Amino acid sequence: MKRRQFVEKLGIGSAALAASAALASRAGASPSAQHDHSQVDGPLASATVSFGAWKTDPPLDRMAGSPPPTNLHLLIPYMPTIKAGGTVNFIISGLHQVLVYAPGTTMESIDADSTIPSGPDLPPLIDDATNRVYRGLNPATLLPVLDRVEAVQLTEPGTYLVVCGVLPHFVDNMHGWVKVVP
Repeated sequence: MKRRQFVEKLGIGSAALAASAALASRAGASPSAQHDHSQVDGPLASATVSFGAWKTDPPLDRMAGSPPPTNLHLLIPYMPTIKAGGTVNFIISGLHQVLVYAPGTTMESIDADSTIPSGPDLPPLIDDATNRVYRGLNPATLLPVLDRVEAVQLTEPGTYLVVCGVLPHFVDNMHGWVKVVP
C-alpha cells in the first residue's frame, strides 16, 4: 500500500470513528440537553406586542435624523394570551428594555432601587432578578438604532408581568401582562 492511500484510509477511518462517537454521545444525552423541536401551532401559538410605539402627531420623519422623544410608553395589547410553549414577539420601538417576571410578581414587588447603568447619558436599568425569567438587551448597546424584535418563549401556564427595565419608564408604569394557558 502506498503512503498516500494509507493516509487517505486513515483519514476516512478517523472521520467515521468521530462521527459514530458523536452519534453515540448524542443518543445518550438527556432530552433536556437537546433542542426541543415539538411544534406549537394554532391561534395561541404566538402573540405580537408593541413595546412602545412612535407617535405621528405631530408628523415624524425618522429619515431626517434622530427622532424626538415622542415614543409611547405602552405595551399594546396590554394582556395577550398564548398557550404554554408559545412565543411573544415584542416589537420594541425606541429606548426600552423587556423584563419578564414569573407569575405572582407585581409591580410593587420589583425593587426599583436595584439598578445598573445602561450607558453614558442614559437612564439606569432595573436589575431586580427576583422571579425574573427574561431580561432583554441593554438598549444602550444598540445605539443609534434601537428598534428591534425580541421573541420570548413561555413554557409554563400563568400570568407573567412584563415591564420596561428603563428606570424612568418603569416609574412611569410602563407594563403589561402575558397570560399563558395550558
